[in-house]
Amino acid sequence: MEMDSLETERTTTGWAARDPSGVLSPYTYTLRNTGPEDVFIKVTYCGICHTDLHQIENEVDKSQSHYPMVPGHEVVGEVVEVGSDVSKFRVGDCVGAGLLVQCCGICRPCKSEMEQYCNKKIWSYNDVYTDGKPTQGGFAQSMIVHQKFVVKIPDGMAPEQAAPLLCAGVTVYSPLSHFGLKKSGLRGGILGLGGVGHMGVKIAKAMGHHVTVISSSDRKREEAIDHLGADDYLVCSDSTRMQEAADSLDYIIDTVPVFHPLEPYLSLLKLDGKLILMGVINTPLQFVSPMVMLGRKTITGSFIGSMKETEEMLEFCREKGLTSMIEMVKMDYVNTALERLEKNDVRYRFVVDVAGSKLDQ
Repeated sequence: MEMDSLETERTTTGWAARDPSGVLSPYTYTLRNTGPEDVFIKVTYCGICHTDLHQIENEVDKSQSHYPMVPGHEVVGEVVEVGSDVSKFRVGDCVGAGLLVQCCGICRPCKSEMEQYCNKKIWSYNDVYTDGKPTQGGFAQSMIVHQKFVVKIPDGMAPEQAAPLLCAGVTVYSPLSHFGLKKSGLRGGILGLGGVGHMGVKIAKAMGHHVTVISSSDRKREEAIDHLGADDYLVCSDSTRMQEAADSLDYIIDTVPVFHPLEPYLSLLKLDGKLILMGVINTPLQFVSPMVMLGRKTITGSFIGSMKETEEMLEFCREKGLTSMIEMVKMDYVNTALERLEKNDVRYRFVVDVAGSKLDQ
């Protein structure tokens, strides 16, 4: 079934935040008009990411949050209709959509297939589309996404398992791939064991790395080693163990989304080691320069991944049989889930069963 640029506006129902309290409630709105390259997706599952909290509570940039706001950017669904120029997808396909829904297509990042670094990128929610309509995310019955920003979920992969891969999975995969850290035998550290961290352990282990989880307490030791397959577990306040581990890691994936000192972790890196920041932190971080000079160490950051990397990562996860560890909830539980996420009370990613939540009632 093809769709022409439909004159009639489609409405859909989602759950939206109305103000920075971040409380979500049902909201019916019109979707943007569809173009020839658009895919109309019926949402089945949507992961809940820490970024959703930042956005609905207006924590990223005080002028940036626009309400009502329907969050959700780890979207899995079924293709219901496609535009006349859509070649990659057909009705009935199980597909995913992530944090971005559009880019300029002409800048250097876009031309290098790294469109996540396009300065004119459009976010899947809390942004304005090219037609002037606000974008709304995946905590909703349906979405319209340009085919460039849609990926096919590999056959045999459970759709609810795939949802967190579309943000948490590719966020870890992209820097490992880009910085040449995919080869086996490397020693990696994962700082913080939340949604991104747990995928970091699984993906790094599947690449053949020796993986150390670094955490603020002993609380997650057993699950890190027994459930996720980490090789070692360091508590950062244990100065003896931290000293023993000095100069031992090729990289650290730092997923902590709040202010924390960097120096204890820089000391764990080998010569030319990389500290890769992934948590959105709006307080300046600090370190003394000899910590990086005496070891030629790098502090860098990485932001989600490209569509090409997303496809590669899904294929990698399919090949290795990797899944995310999720807790499935219905939409009427979403406010409780967000409160629990704020307290890190989830193993390790909430996924909303959108299709099973009967949003049209």
